[in-house]
Amino acid sequence: MTSVAALVALLAAPAPPAPETFPWPGGARAALSLSFDDARQSQVDTGLAVLDAHGVKVTFFVVPGAVEERLEGWKRAVSAGHEIGNHSLIHPCSGNFAFARHKALEGYTYKRMRRELRDASARVKALLGVTPQAFAYPCGQTFVGSGRGTRSYVPAVAEMFVAGRGWLAEVPHDPRAGDLAQVMGVEMDGKDFEEIRPLLDRARETSGWLVLGGHEIGEGGRQTTRVAMLRQLLPYVLDRTNGFWVAPVGTVARHIRGSQRRAHSGASGRGRSAHARAWGPRSGTLPRHPSEQGDKR
Repeated sequence: MTSVAALVALLAAPAPPAPETFPWPGGARAALSLSFDDARQSQVDTGLAVLDAHGVKVTFFVVPGAVEERLEGWKRAVSAGHEIGNHSLIHPCSGNFAFARHKALEGYTYKRMRRELRDASARVKALLGVTPQAFAYPCGQTFVGSGRGTRSYVPAVAEMFVAGRGWLAEVPHDPRAGDLAQVMGVEMDGKDFEEIRPLLDRARETSGWLVLGGHEIGEGGRQTTRVAMLRQLLPYVLDRTNGFWVAPVGTVARHIRGSQRRAHSGASGRGRSAHARAWGPRSGTLPRHPSEQGDKR
């Protein structure tokens, strides 16, 4: 085929279909969740004032031991309506990280990880009076064991939490196709608003869910979400004309599950298509997650 013929064929080809819109609340075109990991002290010492000044509710994925170091601050976060998520009991990561050598995932078993996830939630409940409904994978790593004994612990997260947030993704989460136990989490540490803006545009174009993750909150520094960026981001996404629904991770995840359940129920009423059958049992309902049944684990 000549280059001219190839160009003609390309121009004649039908355009790819526009992404199917997702039913976000209030007619929003995309969802945004802000999340912060590790229960770092700057999150309550600096971050709460910034977030609360804009009326934004975020998700703090905490390690219980760190909560104890600023307990009154974390109680204020709960009182302000922020979501408290589970970030494991002792933040295990690969032994490739020097700080994790004594708690390396390579030395974990599935049973141990599952037990520690439950213990972490129980400790958060004892400290703050809330049971975490969402989880963030420490270091974004989802495995236990090594070599041929390596196993994913995503199934445990799917069983125990309504959502499991990952780390260092490059795109927003797709609410129509993505796994809620492996939600795409995008780093916001060290970025200016202009670096975040293309991600917001992408989420809006695809009717997606942008989940931003950070650590420290301050003026700058390593693993720090910049206050200056937040002061530009928050008014922008709270302006309804920009098309965003802003809510904590667990809230958005429950909305997605509810939408999936309603879509499944409708498909069942129309005769159970092959797509619908893939969702669940023949009763015609998408199974409820334990967090939606009042299960406190």
